[in-house]
Amino acid sequence: MIDQRPCPDLPRPAYLVRRGLRFGAVLVVVGLAVLGFDWLQTQVLRLEQDAALRAMTGLMVAMLILYAIVLATPFVPGVEIGVALLIIQGAKAAPFVYLATVCGLSLAFVIGQYVSLLWLTRLLQGLRLHRLAGWLDRVDGLARADRLRLLQQKLPAWLAPLFLRFRYVTVALAINTPGNIAVGGGGGIMLVAGLSRLFSIPAMLLVIALATAPVPLAVWVWGVDVVR
Repeated sequence: MIDQRPCPDLPRPAYLVRRGLRFGAVLVVVGLAVLGFDWLQTQVLRLEQDAALRAMTGLMVAMLILYAIVLATPFVPGVEIGVALLIIQGAKAAPFVYLATVCGLSLAFVIGQYVSLLWLTRLLQGLRLHRLAGWLDRVDGLARADRLRLLQQKLPAWLAPLFLRFRYVTVALAINTPGNIAVGGGGGIMLVAGLSRLFSIPAMLLVIALATAPVPLAVWVWGVDVVR
């Protein structure tokens, strides 16, 4: 067990400066990514038709890989981004968006399943999230049955039996719910599911594949009008 004593609080101005620098760094990264994408598109348009087609295909693949990585990130609106990609690229892109969605959510789950809880606890303490760090420290090393019992104690009495018995269905509904960014987005939900160590990897990968299939399949069959 690690020391759970909270680290001393930073003075308010120093804390605000540190948060501002982090936020500024995120904005810089996003801005550079947008500028880089625009530059690539400009270069593609200057190529001959056949070369441009190959370059655009590579650009599409790179964009889907980036989408999968972004989708695995907590608090990213994955459902909304996926729908936007389908509307922009059309029905022909539906299988690729579906594959990227499955890969991104699976990546988040596998990371949560295998990441060291001790390392994550220390990271959360460094981010001043002491309550969440303390909870992870409690569950680290517990058997699955003990984790289920601990979770049952935390949930409302009416919800606990339903969630514990149908937890795979609950996760499938959660990642398909618009606005789930409020609880971490698809990536955050899958990361927490992995961290809980309450889910089988093969079963969860099957749940992800089935839960994310309806919208891309509908767009592929009937066109983008079904999501407009």
